[in-house]
Amino acid sequence: MPASELRTGPHHGENSSFEEFVAARLGALLRYATVLTCDPHQADDIVGEVMVRVSARWRRIAVMDQPEAYVKRMVLNEFLSLRRRWGRVVPMSHEQLDTRAGAVDPLTERQERDELIRRVGALPARQRAVIVLRYFEGHTFDEIAELMGSRASTVRAQASTALAKLRLEVTVR
Repeated sequence: MPASELRTGPHHGENSSFEEFVAARLGALLRYATVLTCDPHQADDIVGEVMVRVSARWRRIAVMDQPEAYVKRMVLNEFLSLRRRWGRVVPMSHEQLDTRAGAVDPLTERQERDELIRRVGALPARQRAVIVLRYFEGHTFDEIAELMGSRASTVRAQASTALAKLRLEVTVR
């Protein structure tokens, strides 16, 4: 189920907490997934699928110290899942990203931003995830390693390789 089809409304009982979580955090989760996938439609699908699973497990998730962090990890795992093929990227326009992400554009030139999105979107999924977690989410390499189930040295190597690829494309152009 796409996240855009999730409904929040006046419910009573144990689901009201889940409904409140969805109402408060759905936008942030969609922005996070959009940055990971570089595609608002894939982001919507990923978040929708994750939220269906979260709904079924909400009692256990709600009592955690940081339920949003747990759900973000579920989104990351869904993106990195081997059974999915999220590698193909459909480049977004500047307007699509702004509409979906609701963020202020940090770049002054639309062409620069579109080019950056295209280049990041062309990275392999794990490298893209490292770049997003490090520079969009602000995590340390140790935190990223824990989230991705790998070693910090591996994460640093993936970040280094990804940044080198991004720099190479800039110098080639």
